Amino acid sequence: MNTALPQNAESPMASGQPHPHESAAAQIAGAATYIDDIPELRGTLYAAPVLSRVAHGHLLGVNTQAALTLTGVHAVLLAADVPGSKVLAALAGDEPVFAQDTVQHVGQVIGLVVAESVMLARRAARLVVPQIEPLPAIVDVRAALKAQSFVLPPVTVRRGDADKALACAPHTLQGTLEVGGQEHFYLEGQVAYALPQEQNQWLIHSSTQHPGEVQHWVAHALGIDNHAVTVQCRRMGGGFGGKETQAGHLAVWAALAAHKLQRPVKLRLDRDDDFLITGKRHPFSYDYRVGFDDSGRLCGLQLKMLAHCGFSADLSGPVADRAIFHADNAYFLQDVEITSYRCKLNTQSHTAFRGFGGPQGMIVTEAILGDIARHLGLDPLAVRQRNLYSDEAKRNTTHYGMTVEGNILQPLISQLALTANYKQRREAIASWNQNSAVIKRGIALTPVKFGISFTATLFNQAGALVHVYLDGSVLVNHGGTEMGQGLHTKVAQLVADELGVLLSSVRGSASDTSKVPNASATAASAGTDLNGRAAQFAARHVRDNLAAFVSGLDGVGAGAVQFAASQVITPKTTRSFKDVVALAYANRIQLWSDGFYRTPKIHYDKTTLSGRPFYYFAYGAACSEVAIDTLTGESRVLKVDILHDVGRSINPAIDIGQIEGGFVQGMGWLTSEELVWNDQGLLTTHAPSTYKIPTAGDVPAHFKVDLWPEPNPEDNVFGSKAVGEPPFMLAISVFEALREAVAQGCGDGKTVRLHAPATAERVLWALQA
Repeated sequence: MNTALPQNAESPMASGQPHPHESAAAQIAGAATYIDDIPELRGTLYAAPVLSRVAHGHLLGVNTQAALTLTGVHAVLLAADVPGSKVLAALAGDEPVFAQDTVQHVGQVIGLVVAESVMLARRAARLVVPQIEPLPAIVDVRAALKAQSFVLPPVTVRRGDADKALACAPHTLQGTLEVGGQEHFYLEGQVAYALPQEQNQWLIHSSTQHPGEVQHWVAHALGIDNHAVTVQCRRMGGGFGGKETQAGHLAVWAALAAHKLQRPVKLRLDRDDDFLITGKRHPFSYDYRVGFDDSGRLCGLQLKMLAHCGFSADLSGPVADRAIFHADNAYFLQDVEITSYRCKLNTQSHTAFRGFGGPQGMIVTEAILGDIARHLGLDPLAVRQRNLYSDEAKRNTTHYGMTVEGNILQPLISQLALTANYKQRREAIASWNQNSAVIKRGIALTPVKFGISFTATLFNQAGALVHVYLDGSVLVNHGGTEMGQGLHTKVAQLVADELGVLLSSVRGSASDTSKVPNASATAASAGTDLNGRAAQFAARHVRDNLAAFVSGLDGVGAGAVQFAASQVITPKTTRSFKDVVALAYANRIQLWSDGFYRTPKIHYDKTTLSGRPFYYFAYGAACSEVAIDTLTGESRVLKVDILHDVGRSINPAIDIGQIEGGFVQGMGWLTSEELVWNDQGLLTTHAPSTYKIPTAGDVPAHFKVDLWPEPNPEDNVFGSKAVGEPPFMLAISVFEALREAVAQGCGDGKTVRLHAPATAERVLWALQA
């Protein structure tokens, strides 16, 4: 593995340097505290869910007698035990806290058993017998479309006249594509610990990306005000979107049990139950017709997207919207019609996952361009470059009306093609394939253009607190959550630089709804953009207070006061930061402040999906080489070269780690991670024995990551760009390389019918199609 770590050893700034993750040493030593590590109060009880074993049916009753006879079982909670709203406070209002009159998927939570130990609660939960009268279940997305079974109405976005463009196009193709979902498989599973406080107040420890939403959901279910609920989260052992809404369920259930019994209650799902209860990345099905000219340039596109949403809306609306927004990926779509169907199925309700619909939008267009190149006998990279957005050709406006500014894709792709030796390797692979009957190779270079901001505009805001103590140390609290991505580290770097102190002087604290209210989820790759800027503003307020104070002491303008290297410097004298803080406190100068930030420029019409939903775009490209065994369908990724745009990196080590991790996770989505529901609606791949995430052995020996050197042209914090989600879609290069290899195995210019994930079984099917 080869990575580029730009750094300046002489720089006095914390930002721009590859500092270690703030919790790295504690995590390695096993000393970093997660929810399940918090010392439990005396009297703590444990909950386990009672699950539906039927995909759809009338819930006639629940027999709890056998469970309640077990010594140590304290209660079984059902819908009747919810003191507040029996419907979760989700936007669509279509998901019950516990199943009431009907069950709508295998794994839906009907109730909770509460007992004196984890294992006793789980054993007792299996003794609870729901009485369910089966109803017809829809578990196939095509059947859902035929039945007009939707969680939300369909949405269509048009530009130009796709019908006319297709009729006039020199060439046309049509086809279908199936792309599977993905289990989040966070290392730390879903967990919540609810503790009763005095006067009907509640402390909830939740492994959540959205403490504010958990607070709201718990209060809604208990029938109390938000201020009576405090939610805390120091860190998560991974989230990937799976703890944006889904963590709220656990917190609500634990709080309801604690409320009923007036004792602390912990609820931690085992891995099997987690699989069955929680939503995944949305699987998508596509139908398309595309027209193009002799050079491969797109003339017209009609695209139908079927989002497999599950039984409730959850975040399916914005996920499906973002899939529409990113159907262009890096390419200008002149005459286009995209229709998105948000299909209701009797399965888990699917939810946010890294990329949030962006991967599902991009992959179909990349597959179409690969098909066009093979149809015309052209290099797929040349076809992709032919269709790129371009300022010079006035092809710089998206199908939803946003101008693509700061577009670096053409030079970035050209540089990667050069450094990765794409042309020479493609020629060598062609020679290999002519001489190899069994092992076929493929190579693909694909770009990424990913919009940064929440598509729900109201979430693009953040708050933070910065406290400076008498010894000069600094505590930062903000609305973002740490799930391993290094958010707290980056925010501390920004605050250290704003105050001119060493990074070691700054510490981040747990996310806490009693400190920063109404915080947005840590999602959409915007955690650092939003919270970093808010914390920077808070620190700036404190610094300005100190500068005004020192300017008065020395009789100089406040603008002449400088903060650097833990010193406060004026034209007349230099003092240590610590001494200035002590003097300021003695003179009653405020040493703490808040900061608030809202993303500028963004706006769009939700009904037409037109406008500027994103503050800026992050760009990147990856070149992947693969090999397949035509006898077994097995595949391997041989080489990966990445050039990615993170703007001016706040922390290159963390950013490169995010690029590597995102790519490998994307590779898993497209190669090995297969979710299979049977015709009864049961998810049969609900454990590590049947669901295969990538391992270290799947990472290619040649895995090279470089960072594009230019800062963000927009006024973003430190000139950086978001890095959490965009690298995930670089892995589409692996899927396209596999399709190239399959094409070599099929021969005779046959259409490649490979769906994702490209398991060994699917590769064999594609070779034999």
